[in-house]
Amino acid sequence: MITSYLREAMRLARYDILEDHTYYGEIPGFQGVWSSADSLDACREELQSALEDWLLLGLRMGHEIPVVAGINLIPAEAH
Repeated sequence: MITSYLREAMRLARYDILEDHTYYGEIPGFQGVWSSADSLDACREELQSALEDWLLLGLRMGHEIPVVAGINLIPAEAH
């Protein structure tokens, strides 16, 4: 389930090429999840790593985790 969640969340990612020719990536709805790198591939990898860290910390701390593509990682009884 977590693998599917990560894959679907990464499909929401948006990337920009900055003036210094580096890449910036973020995922709308995931505050603080972003990356910056010299190549698009490196930017994607860093973004996925940031998302994984954000998700694990958020789950551990009981934060609100967005539902993505119908995948809800928070059990109904935990709401």
